Amino acid sequence: MPTAVLTDRERTAVQAYLRLLHTVRAAFDGPPDGARPFVVPPAVLAEAEAALAGAGLRGNEEEFFRLLHDGCPPT
Repeated sequence: MPTAVLTDRERTAVQAYLRLLHTVRAAFDGPPDGARPFVVPPAVLAEAEAALAGAGLRGNEEEFFRLLHDGCPPT
């Protein structure tokens, strides 16, 4: 299976997306009683959006998720 070589901007976009994903997961994994509100810090979302734009991937989800898969294959 060929491995993609990501550009610096693509790698930055993948890393920002993963930080966003981990933030969302942490919010969902909060207390079962719902005491903690689900909030994504605006800075985390803005970082992901800026990274996608910088890599030319805004609005091109198919290409982005291909890069994500190639850059972070399942273990």
